[in-house]
Amino acid sequence: MGLADVHAHLTHPELRGDLDTILAKAESVGVSTILVNGLNPRDNEAARELAKTYPQIKAAFGFYPIDAVLPEMRALGTDYPREGEECTAADGLQWLQAHAAEAFAIGEIGLDGYWVPEALWESQETVFRQAVEIAMEHDKAIIIHTRKRERRAFEILKEMGAERVDWHCFGGKVKLARQIAEHGHWLSIPANARRSESFTRMLETLPREKILLETDCPYLSPDRTRRSGPADIAGTASYAGELWETSVEDVISRLTENFEQLFGQTP
Repeated sequence: MGLADVHAHLTHPELRGDLDTILAKAESVGVSTILVNGLNPRDNEAARELAKTYPQIKAAFGFYPIDAVLPEMRALGTDYPREGEECTAADGLQWLQAHAAEAFAIGEIGLDGYWVPEALWESQETVFRQAVEIAMEHDKAIIIHTRKRERRAFEILKEMGAERVDWHCFGGKVKLARQIAEHGHWLSIPANARRSESFTRMLETLPREKILLETDCPYLSPDRTRRSGPADIAGTASYAGELWETSVEDVISRLTENFEQLFGQTP
């Protein structure tokens, strides 16, 4: 029984060169499973290669909601700071369909209204629906990214009957997070929870059987002076123990059962 980081970006350029050190540090604090979430076909391929090399890494294949409409955003002159692969929606979905069977999960996928202009929301929803269909067709858990469009994503997932869903780094209202958990979905709390009022409230008030932990590394560090890494999961588990007034061992036991319920295997 070990800790699981259900959302990490170990393919990120900031982390690639230090991967062995990062993994050794994670192992030293009891992190036994790390889900590397892909953003597009090239990133998915990189995640797949990591999973082949390191047994503790599991590859989640995704189509980031911004990448899903990035060519259209560029055509509209929409500002977006990240450089990266631009592929058509058709190409990204075709890759997902072709490789979904070998994925540990499908994600991250979702809706983003922060960077994506409203003119492209319908196109983004179309890609999202198709990605959810692929996940359900292959009986894979779904990892969701939403920003400013949480309620709409929830409506679509309910309409489509998606049940095995984790909402990564949920940025919406805590009230909506509770509705999502009560519906039966899971929410993964990032490593900056101790310095976030919203994530602290989620840890305190959401049903404990619907909570998972993540880092979104190298982002959302518990310490603003450094990047995050999977080892930071241990600190969040300790914080959960403080809030729940229970031992870290009890927290890990609860999280392990939650992981098994969503993904169908032990971390």
